[in-house]
Amino acid sequence: MIVVGVDVHKASLTAVAVDEVGRPVAEQTVADGEMLLNWAASLSEERLWALEDCRQLTRQLERTLMNAGEQLVRVPPKLMAPSRRAGRIRGKSDPIDALAVARAALREPRLDHPRVGEERLRELKLLVDHRDDLVDERRRAQQRLRWHLHELDPTLAIPAGALDRAVWLDRLARRLARQERTVLVRIARELVGRCRSLTRTILELDRELQGRIEKTAPTLLALPGCGALSAAKLLGEIGPIERFQSDAQLARHAGVAPLEASSGKHRRHRLDRGGNRQLNCALHRIAITQARMHQPARAYLARKQADGKSRREALRCLKRQLARTVYTTLNNEPPLT
Repeated sequence: MIVVGVDVHKASLTAVAVDEVGRPVAEQTVADGEMLLNWAASLSEERLWALEDCRQLTRQLERTLMNAGEQLVRVPPKLMAPSRRAGRIRGKSDPIDALAVARAALREPRLDHPRVGEERLRELKLLVDHRDDLVDERRRAQQRLRWHLHELDPTLAIPAGALDRAVWLDRLARRLARQERTVLVRIARELVGRCRSLTRTILELDRELQGRIEKTAPTLLALPGCGALSAAKLLGEIGPIERFQSDAQLARHAGVAPLEASSGKHRRHRLDRGGNRQLNCALHRIAITQARMHQPARAYLARKQADGKSRREALRCLKRQLARTVYTTLNNEPPLT
């Protein structure tokens, strides 16, 4: 069997085939996946494709390979560094990168690969990311609007969060309509309209996310403190739960599993600042909500603090327990088809 490592760019695909011990046997640069398949057909009937895990670039190639019935795995970029350091050729080029991908696939036994239902979860992630962008855009418009309103009338007091509500935006629009049509007033009116439009779009996205979550993972919504947005963030960032062998692996991926930091007689753990920070943020929101209104979580935090942990350390322990709960919940869901 050969392993074909591919370095993917927008305009080119560079592939290097290696044998079972990692020795290069062939190299080729082509423009698309079909040409790559034709080239690989002359090498060996039994082959494994290894692609660097950069799905904005590799998604089309993955579809081409899967439609052709090929086996493929995804190699995280961090696994390529040891292969580059161990290589005899120094420098940086597409063939060197493709060779590093192939050798990393040989070295690592359990690499991720495309799974059933992945596209549905990717669509969910795209919707959540789009909503986050709209919220950021609305916040910038609201900040500009507040400064313009202050310049127009320093005595006007707008409560926090008022610009998210249609009743306040309508009130401001009527107030601005009665003022003299200066450039400042015109800009403020445009910002009010922009805030209204963004708020309407965000609410529509929230309803769509709610419907998708109810169909995809309804039991996740039963988790105290987990709303539709947090559930969508969890599903989008985790992907198919079959990627993870255990809840400990999911916790490490999310950055909520403590890292060993012991030396000699001193035994301690420290915070993991790595992992998927978006997934970590979703678990943190759920933990904060449970700490405020969920009695079992409050009792758990009190018990941890009684053991000598600080409030922040107790919250980290709660996030680790939430990772286990999310893993168990998603494993009990019917598979996506």
